[in-house]
This record gives sequence, structure tokens and C-alpha cells, in this order.
Amino acid sequence: MSKATPVPPAIGAIPYLTIRGASDAIAFYQRVFGAEIVERLDDPTGAVVHCQLQVGPASFMLTEERPQMGALSPMSVGGTSTAVTFYVPDCDKIVQRALDAGAKPTMPLMDQFWGDRAGGVIDPFGHSWMIATHKEDLSSAQLKERFQTAMAQHGAGCGG
Repeated sequence: MSKATPVPPAIGAIPYLTIRGASDAIAFYQRVFGAEIVERLDDPTGAVVHCQLQVGPASFMLTEERPQMGALSPMSVGGTSTAVTFYVPDCDKIVQRALDAGAKPTMPLMDQFWGDRAGGVIDPFGHSWMIATHKEDLSSAQLKERFQTAMAQHGAGCGG
């Protein structure tokens, strides 16, 4: 195994969240995740039309809920089926900060079989987050072996 980088380079898609109370959510993400605003556009009423935030190398975007346009938040649809994952140098600190700020735990913070230390929370706006620190670079064979062990110990409920 090679030495793992705690925050791997960002890859792939950029999540776009619809939030009831987007301005409050932006403040929460800044306070809890250390998010920085890349761009923010508000309509004349002050409602967030678009905001891009950055956490380390990871980026995500959000908008205020607009039911008249079919843009519904987890608060309107009764939950979310999606989780956003991002990496930080110290996930223990960020998960605790999230819990202290009103997030609810969804997955215990622990060393995961896939080589990350990670935990899950749902923020006060209904969005699910997996907060991780990468600890080990595993080969495909090592990952499969650990997966089989975790399945044998915990069944389908193992991991994230």
C-alpha cells in the first residue's frame, strides 16, 4: 500500500442541491464544512438563485427551493435518496462540528473497509453528507477481500 492522501483530487460530477432556506444552508456549510463561496446570485427578493461552494478541491452548487418550477427540497419530498461525499483532512472534527450545529448522524464515524475514515450526517435542510478522510490506498484485490470480510461480519448493512 502507498501512503494515502487525506483529501484526494476532486473528480467527476458536481452535485446541485435544492434547499428550502438556501441562505441559512450557505451559512451552515461555511460554518460547519469550511465552505467558501465561489459565486452567488440572488433574485431581487434576496432568494438564492444559484450558489457555488467549494470545500477543499470539491465543489457543489445549490439553489432555493422553487415549487412552482418543480425544484423541490428534501423537506418537501420527505427525504433524500442521495448523499454527497467530500474529503477533509480531519473528518472527526467536521462530523462533530456538523452534529454540534444540528445535523443528525446517519452512519457512525469509523474506519471503513474501503480505506477511508468516514461518517454520515443529514444536515438541518434534509441533505445527506458522507464526510471522509482517506487513509489507505488499496488494490482492487485488497478492497474485494475487505468487502467480503465486512459482508461476512455485518451482512448487507456494512459500510456506506
